Amino acid sequence: MKKNILVIGGSYFIGRIFVTALAKKSEYSIHLMNRGRSPLRLAGVEEHVCDRKDIAGIKAKIPALDYHAVVDLCADFPNEIESIIENLPGTIGQYIYISTCTVFEPSNDLPKFEDSPKRSSLPSGPMEEYGCNKWQLELETHNVCGRHSIPYTIVRPAFVYGPFNYAPRESFFFDLILSGKRIPFPKDSMALFQFVYVKDIARILFACLGNEKVYNSTFNLAAEELISYAKLIEVFEQVSDRRITTESLSIDAINRNNIPLPFPLDQHEIYSGSLLSRTLDFKYTPFIKGMKETFEFYKKYGYKAP
Repeated sequence: MKKNILVIGGSYFIGRIFVTALAKKSEYSIHLMNRGRSPLRLAGVEEHVCDRKDIAGIKAKIPALDYHAVVDLCADFPNEIESIIENLPGTIGQYIYISTCTVFEPSNDLPKFEDSPKRSSLPSGPMEEYGCNKWQLELETHNVCGRHSIPYTIVRPAFVYGPFNYAPRESFFFDLILSGKRIPFPKDSMALFQFVYVKDIARILFACLGNEKVYNSTFNLAAEELISYAKLIEVFEQVSDRRITTESLSIDAINRNNIPLPFPLDQHEIYSGSLLSRTLDFKYTPFIKGMKETFEFYKKYGYKAP
């Protein structure tokens, strides 16, 4: 008998990569719940158009099945997980929530482990609010799943890159490279940060499904490689096989001119992903390999010449 998987979200980026790969596995029956703005139309995937805030719609449109796992890719505001668990027809064997490393309180204590301090102060901007909400949802997952005796697994990705990325991160650089323009380079930035390849997240989610080793646990997802802006330029030159011209600017000039560099300029964002690696015996894709695949995909499907 096939195992029923309900994916909430699932048509963009992480969800799209995960669901597309999951659909190739014959042991699963896949149900996708989202607002229908970007339907996948994949063979073997049943899509249910429903807003997660529409309780009556959830009860009417989602089949009452024994769900081997619910994979939640899009809970962003408090009470969104509780409302799913309290109102979803059928039963839930495992709840997997994709959170973010943005939940951590900024500090110089590095790397940040799973139990490092979380954001507790009032948010002062959109990113702080996002991190605070995600942390509240992690607590909500723990509490509500505990109340219903549902095993949960929470994963927190660092910066995610890869095919179908809608955030202007690597694509910011790809557009400049492919159009032959100079890349703004923060000459006085020493910040280090980490990535996780979207296809690695899909592999990790596969490994978590029904795996008692990850029940009632939270994991940072971060490849070991520490990346700087200088390292980024080096990698982009290798994956594009092009000589890249940069424009050296101070951090003050970058901020003053609102240049949308997508990664930290003056603060490290370093996380330990070792707990996940040990628990699942998992090895992350080397950064240059994942970025090469991403560049080739973007060049073929994403780049729009000016």
